[in-house]
Amino acid sequence: MAAVTELSLDEARKLILLAQGVYKSRGKGTKGALEAISRLGYVQIDSISVVQRAHHHTLWNRVAGYQPDHLDTLVAEKQVFEYWSHAAAYLPMCDYRFSLPRKRAIAGGDKHWFNRDDHGRLMQEIRARITAEGPLMARDFEQPRKGTAGWWDWKPAKKALEQLFMEGELMAVERRGFQKVYDLTERALPEGIDMSVPGEQEYLRYLITRFLRAHALARPEHCCYLLKGMQRPIRREVSEMLAEGSLIALSVAGEEYVALADVTEGLAKRLPAEQVKILSPFDNVLIQRKRAQALFDFDYQLECYVPEPKRQFGYFALPILSGRQFIGRVDVKMERREGCLRLRHLHFDKPVSDTCLEELCIALLAFMRFNRANSVQVEKLTGTELSAKDFSGLLLERI
Repeated sequence: MAAVTELSLDEARKLILLAQGVYKSRGKGTKGALEAISRLGYVQIDSISVVQRAHHHTLWNRVAGYQPDHLDTLVAEKQVFEYWSHAAAYLPMCDYRFSLPRKRAIAGGDKHWFNRDDHGRLMQEIRARITAEGPLMARDFEQPRKGTAGWWDWKPAKKALEQLFMEGELMAVERRGFQKVYDLTERALPEGIDMSVPGEQEYLRYLITRFLRAHALARPEHCCYLLKGMQRPIRREVSEMLAEGSLIALSVAGEEYVALADVTEGLAKRLPAEQVKILSPFDNVLIQRKRAQALFDFDYQLECYVPEPKRQFGYFALPILSGRQFIGRVDVKMERREGCLRLRHLHFDKPVSDTCLEELCIALLAFMRFNRANSVQVEKLTGTELSAKDFSGLLLERI
């Protein structure tokens, strides 16, 4: 039986955060954004816009000088593409062939959102029109029905477009006002891209190694998060990789994990002790909530999906990371007309030092500028003896 490397929780957290690149920029601008997406494997897209959208927020935390148009440039240059990871995401174009197994499965009858047979004829008509006219949006096909809202009420053309997108017949070549612009896949892909479909073992090993490069350590189920029917084959492949030595076994606080063989080299690297990061709820560090709770002791729920009377922290409370631990969360809303970032509820889960408060002010002001706000307002503060007024004063001293 192979030896098991023991790590403390503190060491495990360090390795995870180093792999995630939260505290160290991966290059600058467009190049840095591509490097970050390639390292993370994907960046989740989300439609909520009470502050800057999740995909931009995640990259901003990792790329010096990041601006939203950098991601648009990468899409236009065909260096990243939009598809499905565990959710809608931007992925590096070099990984395109690993999206093909899911696309083939959906084209073969696996259901994603809709039943393929319900839209077959319309899909043919839409594909023919895009072939003839070039890139089109859903609104180019028909007007939406009055009084409808939500994906379950999507008009037939939108459903057909999304089915073609999930099957790989169409790709999103840009977004306008957050709405996809669809074109034929053969026109959207860069020349010379590898279109070979990976075999089962290659695909499984891709899922495992991609996750471990981005997250340092994992349990097998982490590597196939929300991928239907994949846990058993992933567990089998992890066992084979452990036996051959391409993975090593770890023990963290008595729990079993696996990692790439060189993972412990990161323990010699430095990590800021109290620097603060304001993360997106969809950030790769904590998108798997049970994993975040086990490894970071952070019980986090995005409460925008919770009925308002049952919310504890607010509609869109962002996690606050300090050094190697999560210290709280802050419910935010960007009032764009007034140019004000409202901190509707700042809550500390743990006691914080004066240095940590200083770093939090720096992080909040940077986040304010990222959202193009010219002022910040603190409305509620809990979990500390400091008042909202006192904390507002700390922030205003630095503006």
